[in-house]
Order: sequence, then C-alpha cells, then structure tokens
Amino acid sequence: MDIQKINQIFADTAYVRMGGSAEELKCAEYLAGICTEFGGKAQIQPFPVQMADVKDAHLYADGVEIPCKGYRIAGNAEIEAPFYYMPNTDAYSLSQCKGKIVMIDGYMGYWRYQDILQSGAVGFITYDGHINYADSDIDDRELRPYVSKGNKLPGVNINAKDAVKLVENETKTVKIVLEQDEYEAQSHNVVLDIPGEIDEWIVLTAHYDSTSLSTGAYDNMSGSIGILALAEHFMTAPHRRGIRMILTGSEERGLLGSKAWVRDNPELVEKCVLNINLDMIGSIMGKFHACVTGEEKLVSYIEYFASELGFGIGVKQGVYSSDSSPLADAGVPAVSFARLAANNTGTIHNSYDTLKLMKAEHMLKDIAFIQAFADRMANAVQIPVKREMPENMKERLNEYLGRKRPKEA
Repeated sequence: MDIQKINQIFADTAYVRMGGSAEELKCAEYLAGICTEFGGKAQIQPFPVQMADVKDAHLYADGVEIPCKGYRIAGNAEIEAPFYYMPNTDAYSLSQCKGKIVMIDGYMGYWRYQDILQSGAVGFITYDGHINYADSDIDDRELRPYVSKGNKLPGVNINAKDAVKLVENETKTVKIVLEQDEYEAQSHNVVLDIPGEIDEWIVLTAHYDSTSLSTGAYDNMSGSIGILALAEHFMTAPHRRGIRMILTGSEERGLLGSKAWVRDNPELVEKCVLNINLDMIGSIMGKFHACVTGEEKLVSYIEYFASELGFGIGVKQGVYSSDSSPLADAGVPAVSFARLAANNTGTIHNSYDTLKLMKAEHMLKDIAFIQAFADRMANAVQIPVKREMPENMKERLNEYLGRKRPKEA
C-alpha cells in the first residue's frame, strides 16, 4: 500500500454508504476487488438488518413547521402533545415526561429511551449539528430495534439551531407526523482468510459503512484502508497464526456487522486469540491512541513496544465504541487503534468528514506501527495476552452493550 493507492481508495469511496444500502454493497464489492489485486480472495457475507423508507415526516411547533427527518424503524404516527425539553435525567425531570413529546440532548440511547418510555412520553425529538455552523444539515437516524424492543415512540431529528429556537420561544405544543415502510434487508461483511502455520487466528477488523451525511473518509475508510494494508502484507509475510480480515458493514447502526459475525461463527470465534481493530487513523491532526479490552498487561506491553519503535501513543484499558466490543464480549482480547483529532480538526458523523481531514503520509506511519505490532503477535511463540476477559472489562462490556445500567445513565 503506497500513497497513490491510499489516495485512490479514498477518492473511489467518497460517497455515502449507509448500512444496508445499495451504496454499502457497492463499496463492499469494491473492497473485495482490492483484495483480488493483491492476491486475496475475499468473501462478501450478507446478514439481515432492519430497514425503513420514510415517506413523510413533519414537525410542527405551535403550528409552525420545523425542518426534520423522521426516525426510521419508529413506526407510523400522527400525534400532538405538550412540548418538554429534558436536559437532565433525574427522577423529577423524568416525572415530567408523561403525555409529552420530549426533546433531549445527544443521541437516543437505550437507557434514555427506556426512561422516557416508562415515564409516559408519547414521542421524542433529538437534534444534531451546531448553532455556529453555516449549514442546517440534519442527520438521518433510526430507532434501533435493540433500543425500542418493539415498543416504538414516534421521533424526529432536527438541527441544533431549530432546537434552540424551540426552547427560546417557549414552545407549548408540538405535533409529529411520521409515515414509513419497514422491512428486512441485507448488509454485508467482507471477509478474507490468510491461514497460518497453526489453527489460531488474529482477527483484523474495521468498518467501511458511513452515516447519512458523511462520505466517511476519516470514519472509517481510513481504518478499512489500514486493514487492507495489513492483509496485503500478510499475504506474503510469514505468520505463525492465521490472519482473518473482516471489513464490517452497519457498524454505524450499532456494530451490526461484527455482532452478526460473532453470532454466526461461534466455532471460528473460539480460535481467535486477538482482535486488532482500526477505527479512524491517518488524520492530519490528532493523538494516536490504543484502547485495550483485555488484561492490563497488554496496556504496558503496547506502551513499551511503542517506546521501542519511537512511536507516540496513549494507551488505556477500556471498551472502545467500535467493532472490537462484540469480539471482546465473546472473550477475544481486543485492541482498537485510532488517531483521535479534536472536534475542530477532525469531526465525524457529518458532512465535514471528507478527504480534507486525511493525509496519506500519516496513514503510512500509523499503518507501519500497527503492522509491526500485528507481526509480533502473529509470530509470537505464545500470545502474551490471556484469552479471557478481566472482571472489570466484563462489567464495562455489560454497561456498553446495554445489559447493565451505567452509573452515569
């Protein structure tokens, strides 16, 4: 992988590719073709995902229409109710939800949704964007099935500028109109196996899908290019352990690709001894970071290894919000590598995530370090990290995956 090839892949994939869409499949086929170029034979593996086509979505505030996008997979409804902005999540604030359409800050996660549902809310509003940005973009969001569990409230997403106006104008009543067709479709993982000398496997993961406003150069075609570079390297480099590359679909919709692969391949998961996940590397700005979901010893190992190679890094033990989490939840030690830029130099999940954030020379430097680490793990006489999940990481995974309520939620 060289600078010219990196820039070509970025340019060729500079389009929106939401999970389950025709554009996502187009990208999967393109990435599989890249594998063919370096001698690999990748499989495109489908898995089912819930989809919806929104036919009509409206939000009226005291009779005035506000631009919005309807939440997909949130059913059909026409409902009018008192407006309630809920910035806090304490018991008193939740007690005010009953019979109201509730606007919250941030994403509609599992616990927030369950709270307003149980508190009697009849609909919800979220917002994104920035009050100081020139655009009025609105992200296309969905009420994820594992969040609603079949109990659907109608919801819409609006721009932050309009959210501020709703509160500033002391809006009394809002009305949501939502009409959509819901159905099952397919998303796709791109999988390439490169056998080693023994039947132990290192799994390389990165997601290639994007959100609705983003061409996803930074998040996460950069990680996908990094994984392709590693796979290309291991096609000819000696490696004791097998290398399994999985470029996942529908990560932005709740890690659906990695969850599907883990769910559908329990016998393969048992042979995985380490997951190396890439999610946002090679940006012009930003701190290189490693998050270890495994025993604490791996944190120190990576710190020492980076120091040996003269590579700047910050390492911590934790759960990274990416495809490493389903694998770690299945007992596979995982490390996610990322170069994390500040929001004003590397924003994601919006129309500003473009090639302008990236630098191929930085990609090569990041890939070189990750490749050196992967080489060491692939050829170790014995993997230095235990294939078991520490109790503190099990606790964090339970919280992250919605099985246990986090203290701050």
